[in-house]
Amino acid sequence: MFKELDSQKTQEMVAEGSANVVDIRDSGSYSAGHIPNAVSLNDSNIKEYIESADKEKPLIVCCYHGISSQGAAEYLSQNGFKEVYSMTGGYDAWPDR
Repeated sequence: MFKELDSQKTQEMVAEGSANVVDIRDSGSYSAGHIPNAVSLNDSNIKEYIESADKEKPLIVCCYHGISSQGAAEYLSQNGFKEVYSMTGGYDAWPDR
């Protein structure tokens, strides 16, 4: 089960280093700009990420507008991540873009 998290709280958690962030947008959008230290996650690297990531650390999923991230957050939650968030508004809501 995942929870919603707004961009302000996401920004605080990123600044504190208290959460990992994954960005599920396409590689071109990710390359054009992304949340600091966010990992670009896609079909080709998701299995490796699930196997190697710290499942105890909170995980924030970011997409374009906060819709696609909900499904991805649910999937990651079902694959062992203990605390998963979908960022409301997606990267469009990120203040420092």
